[in-house]
This record gives sequence, C-alpha cells and structure tokens, in this order.
Amino acid sequence: MDVLFYLVPGLIMAVALFMAYRVVRRWLQVRGAWNSGLTAQGRCLRMFTTTHGGMNDTSVHTTLHHVYEFTTRDGRVVRFEEEDGPGTRLEGDLVTVYYTAGENVVATAHEPGQLKQAAATFGILAFLGVVVVFCVGFMVTYTEVFLPLHI
Repeated sequence: MDVLFYLVPGLIMAVALFMAYRVVRRWLQVRGAWNSGLTAQGRCLRMFTTTHGGMNDTSVHTTLHHVYEFTTRDGRVVRFEEEDGPGTRLEGDLVTVYYTAGENVVATAHEPGQLKQAAATFGILAFLGVVVVFCVGFMVTYTEVFLPLHI
C-alpha cells in the first residue's frame, strides 16, 4: 500500500515533466522559425475546431486549428497544422509563414511575438513546477509522518 503513495505522485510528476519538455521544445522550435529569417507566402488550406469536455458539469474547451501549405526556397512543398491561430483567418487566406531550413522544416504562421510566447511558456512551466513541488512535498511528508509508524 505504501508503494501507491509514491507511485501516483511519481506518475503525476512524470506527466508534468514530459509536458514541460514538450512546451519548451515547441517554444524553441517557434523561436527558431522566427529567428531564422526565412519566410514564405503560404495559404490556409483548412480551418477546424476540436472540442474537449462538456460531460455533466465540466466546462467545454474549444481549440481552433489551421492547416497551411507553403513552398520553401529549395522548392519543397510543406504542409503543417497549427493550433490557436486567429479566428479571422479563413480557408484560402494568404499568410506569411516563418520556417527553419533543413531536413525537418519547422514552420509557424503566428506573427512574431517572442515576449508574449515567452510569458505564456514560463507561466505554463511555473504551473507545472508547482505540480512537481507539490508531489515531492507529498512524498516527503508521507515518508516523514507515516513511515516511522510502521517501524
């Protein structure tokens, strides 16, 4: 039974740390695309939404997605999907795409806003850090309070 009090917080910490890795990775990719100096004219091919939640008392969260296509300087056609674009962008609209060169092209149609993106990234990381600290605190408290009783 004691293992459960370490396993559950450990799993929560693992998920939080993986999410932090993904957030930092995406932040660095988008920042790299903005800083690369490479731009191309792209077209919005598709716009759609996904919805999560809505069961019983839970709130509904809707995410707006756009699918873009553009041609790189070396002639490759790249298609990518991006979340949380502007709601005013419709299918067929022309956009400026910022991308990185190389075998694995990373692209974004979001306008450069490094301060805004950095603030959002650090806000998410702060929340995930609180989750990890809470889990560690829970495990330490459990060890200090309940394990001496079993000896």
